[in-house]
Amino acid sequence: MAKTPHFAEPQLPLVNAAPARAPSYLKDHRKRLRERFLQGGADAMPDYELLELTLFRAIPRQDVKPLARALIDTFGSYDAVLTASPARLREVPGTGDAVITELKIVEAAAARLARTKILRRQVVSSWDALIDYCHTVMAHRETEQFRILYLDRKNVLIADELQAKGTVDHVPVYPREVVRRALELNASALILVHNHPSGDPTPSEADLTVTRQIEDGAQTLGITLHDHLIIGKSRELSFRAEGLL
Repeated sequence: MAKTPHFAEPQLPLVNAAPARAPSYLKDHRKRLRERFLQGGADAMPDYELLELTLFRAIPRQDVKPLARALIDTFGSYDAVLTASPARLREVPGTGDAVITELKIVEAAAARLARTKILRRQVVSSWDALIDYCHTVMAHRETEQFRILYLDRKNVLIADELQAKGTVDHVPVYPREVVRRALELNASALILVHNHPSGDPTPSEADLTVTRQIEDGAQTLGITLHDHLIIGKSRELSFRAEGLL
């Protein structure tokens, strides 16, 4: 007689299963880091620990120290991690959408805070804040960016616009467009800003040429070019201070 086939009953998922909890040692570690941050601030913590704090919300129940160290080792600093492109961040194992979103939220908040300190303010009296802002948004970029800061007759910043993005060592700039936009905004003065991903803010021959072209076009229309700032990794160069304007 043929045997009746036996079919195993399907295993149904547990609908009300509780999510995995973080082990107690991990909770204690996170608590200690938060307390140190609240007591001593960011200056009391190395970059990888500050990055750990940033990653806590993105990865709530795992040890994020290995990922924080891997990111710092890859990009060199906390700032460089925040400003790295999503594509480059994904190259580090363990960096998914949640981590990238968290990092980009912090980057956006830092840029907005720095920008708030200079927008609608007299630039000459806020020069240090202006430099800090430029370093925040440009110093660790992997490609060149060219920004134009437009000022009114009282040298108050009325607009900050990203004019162009380029490659690791070149960015296309069109002097006519820069001046045209100044007229649209009724700006009376300009400050040019771009970054050197190499970290060295020494101006190239192309930097000198485009600055002269923009200055000539602006002067024709009664617009003043106050300065051209080149932002490196840890320092900046001012054309005005160097006698290049």
